[in-house]
Order: sequence, then C-alpha cells, then structure tokens
Amino acid sequence: MPPPRIRNRRATINDVAAAAGLSRGTVSRVVNGERYVSDGAKTAVEDAIARVGYVRNSAARNLVTRESRAIALIIHEPHSLLFEDPNIGSILLGANAVLSKADYQLVSLIIDSDRDSRRVADYLRGGLVDGAVIVSARASDPIASAVRDIGVPSAFVGHPPGTPDLPYVAIDNKGAARTITERLAGTGRQRIGMIASAMDRDSGYDRFTGFRDALGARFDASLVVEYPLYTYAAGIEGMQELLRRCPEIDGIFAASDAVAAGAMTVLQESGRRVPDDVGIVGFDDSSWALRTRPQLSTVKQPADSLGRTAAELVLAQIRGLPSVAQVLDTTVVWRDSA
Repeated sequence: MPPPRIRNRRATINDVAAAAGLSRGTVSRVVNGERYVSDGAKTAVEDAIARVGYVRNSAARNLVTRESRAIALIIHEPHSLLFEDPNIGSILLGANAVLSKADYQLVSLIIDSDRDSRRVADYLRGGLVDGAVIVSARASDPIASAVRDIGVPSAFVGHPPGTPDLPYVAIDNKGAARTITERLAGTGRQRIGMIASAMDRDSGYDRFTGFRDALGARFDASLVVEYPLYTYAAGIEGMQELLRRCPEIDGIFAASDAVAAGAMTVLQESGRRVPDDVGIVGFDDSSWALRTRPQLSTVKQPADSLGRTAAELVLAQIRGLPSVAQVLDTTVVWRDSA
C-alpha cells in the first residue's frame, strides 16, 4: 500500500512573529494594513512572511467581518455562447477591473438551465458573496427575484421588463436600432428585413422595436425572423429563411454582429454581393464586425463600460451610497457592408 499522504502544516501568524522577532500583535497590524507600525517592523514582517510561506487566512477573517469580499457575475447564457459573444468577455473584464481595484474577487456563475437557477439562488442565500452583477437577465427572471428577496446588493446589465426595480446600467437599444435602420434605408434599400434575436430580453425586443419604428409604413412583418440567441448559426438560418420568403430582399438589420456575420456568409455563398445587391448592418461593434469582408456597419456599444458601471453600482450599495440607473451612449460605426 502507498504511504499515507502527509499534509504540510500551514504557516501561522505565530510563525511569522517568531521569525521576525516581533509580537503577534505587531505582525497582525502589518498583515491587516493598519497604521502605527514602523517601517522597520513592516520590513521585518514582510521578510518573515516570505521565509515561512505564510498565507493570510481570508476565510477566517471573513467569519469575523461577515464579508466575503466576493462579487458574483451571474451570466444567464448557454455555455456555448460564452465563447462566441465577445461582449460577455468585455463586460466581465470591465467589472473585474473595478472590483480588483476595490480588493474584491469576481466569481462567475453561469446559468444554462432551471437547475442552474436554483443552484445559483441557493449559493447566493449562503452568504458566499457580498453582491451580484446580473448579465442577460430574461423577462421575469427567477434569479433577479431571488436577488431581490435575499437583499444582496445587485445591479443589472440591461433592464428587462418584469424584473425587480434594482439598479441597472444599459444602453438605448431602441434608439440605436432606429438610427442605424434609418441609415440603412437611406442607402435606397426597398425590401429591408431583420434577423431578430433574444426577444425575451430588453436588448433583443428593443432592437426589434427600433427597427420597426424606423421603417414605419414600410415595415413588413413577413421579413422578420426570430431566434432565441445572438449567434452566428442564427444568422445563417435566418438569412436562408429570408431568402426563401423574399429573394428580392436588399437590406438586412441583424440583431448582433455575430448574427450579421452568419447572414453575410449565406448571402455571399448564394451569389449576392454585399453591399451592391444586399446591404447589411449589425449591432455591438465586436470582433465579428472586423472579421467579415466587407467589414460590418454596426452600432458600437461600450461593453467594457457596462461591466465597470455595473460593478460600481454594486460597490456603492455595499458602502451605503446612492445607486441609480445609468444609460450609456452608443455610436453608429459605418463601414462598407451597407
């Protein structure tokens, strides 16, 4: 039989005190970043920590302070979309930058099923995080209700209908979609369709509403197809369906850049020239917009700033400060696809 595994003893604050030749109280003040410690004592403690391999026991400290120093980033998307949607990564990095500066740890929680929703709700009730940023919440999202009931400081990225009245940061999806659709129509397109996505979220529904409002009397409901997610595959299937319904279609608003990229692939494989035969625009100004040939006309949304602002809203609540909804600006980036 193999010998029993021996677990190395963890260095304690007493070991640091012995190595530094100082009292335990002095070492504790240095470790906790308190004032009234001489530079010489601080240097001696830091050297001793390096020699004995001491690691601060944050869990024990959290039991005393009743703080986890962790903030959850709750992403309500299928696992596969995490690697396809660049906006999620930008939101995560923006939130992490703010939280790291404030000495908080970001904990990512992915919801891909009802079972995930229950699991994440139980995790939040356990007091393992001090706050939460919620991304891609659906209308009447159960996680949003759980966050409200638990009372954990929270903020939405976006603000779908039917969710609790909690702080949020968003963009004007409706206004931005209307603006870029009007510009697409201004290039002389006569039969303009839309590949809509995520209609159960404020982002998807508002982009559709903006598209419809921009066309007014020219809006044709038969030239709108809907898919549940902002994916490249939705663009492929949606464009194939629109070409079946209307071979003469000459303008496309895709609900995201990934959707637009899929649609452009189908158009080019079918012999349609972009933008000569069909003009196409997207939404996000993500890396997808620069991969297409020609490059994609789109709406630039500040995904990094959305993550940063959401994290700031959560921290403000933790500190007992006012935390109000914010709407960030978008811009149209016009390239060669339309």
